[in-house]
Amino acid sequence: MADDISGPIDFLLISFDEASNDGSAGAELLDLVERGIVALYDVAMIRRTTDGWEKIDIAALPNAAGFARFAGAASGLLDDEDLAEAAELLEPGRAGALLVYENAWARPFVAAALKADARVVAGARIPAETVIEVLDALDANA
Repeated sequence: MADDISGPIDFLLISFDEASNDGSAGAELLDLVERGIVALYDVAMIRRTTDGWEKIDIAALPNAAGFARFAGAASGLLDDEDLAEAAELLEPGRAGALLVYENAWARPFVAAALKADARVVAGARIPAETVIEVLDALDANA
């Protein structure tokens, strides 16, 4: 497989209350990276304030053990404009983790598809909450 093959690249913004952060999300992300399921490009921590936003030092977070390993993870894909836009999606007083990652598990599939002259013509992400709601509704009607 060529070195320039990449799986799909996604971003994810997670909102959380700093006081109740138990570090488990960061620990699970570390596990995904260590198993080669995702390749992490960027991790940015931000906080929405009443008059704007600010960057958060990952090491300063309570229970930062899980995310502390990613301090300084920056590919250059995110800039302050991206962080400001992400912060607008947070409620004032809430923190956010903005992640840019590659679905590394897909590299062999992408390589095979490219070799077969296949092209992506559409794609979308369905939020997990939507899938759960639909499946619960189907179960209720069964």
